Amino acid sequence: MADTKPQLRDIMPEPTLRRLPWYLAYVSMLRSRNVEYVSSTAISKEINVDASQIAKDLSFLNIRGKTRIGYAVAALERVLRSYLGFNRDHHAVLIGVGSLGRALITDSGLTRYGLDIVAGFDVDPAVVGSTIMNVPVFDITALPAVRESLGADIAIITVPVEQAQHTADIAIAAGAKALWNFTPFRIRTPEGIVVQNTSIYAHLAVMYNRLNIKSDSK
Repeated sequence: MADTKPQLRDIMPEPTLRRLPWYLAYVSMLRSRNVEYVSSTAISKEINVDASQIAKDLSFLNIRGKTRIGYAVAALERVLRSYLGFNRDHHAVLIGVGSLGRALITDSGLTRYGLDIVAGFDVDPAVVGSTIMNVPVFDITALPAVRESLGADIAIITVPVEQAQHTADIAIAAGAKALWNFTPFRIRTPEGIVVQNTSIYAHLAVMYNRLNIKSDSK
């Protein structure tokens, strides 16, 4: 019988970690359809990742499929969700309640993956004091006290690029242990602070470049 208990045998490579949510999304869909088992070959066909790579990735979780049957879908979904931390609540504050910030606060999908935005912060008097989907918006000066009272270790940064580093510094000084940076600025942080950069503009640049290459090749 397969051992489904995740073990930190090795530090998981980041490319592997980035693929795990793809596997989770697919097996979650299978479970909703009452599918009991799935092979790495079947997963490969659906998400376009080599089957041997999928098996290697899942080996980090210490879960193995049965010969000629595959992985138990319910167990695989449970292990993936647990390993990725999607089954636990992670409180976050959001700094910069503009259009992108508002969109993230109102995105109910984030809560399904364990991210609970518990407060927003801004410097605009027209925004401060408002409530968005039951999430209160405070003046940035209240960040240290509010963050601590709500137990939010994550700070989401959605400010204009010229304010990115200053905002990161404020968040770290307030006690944030992880930053999700949506600006195209590469912020500098002390050792031990987790930073995840998500630049929409970088993805646009790649998409535009590939479109131009395809157009030029015609």
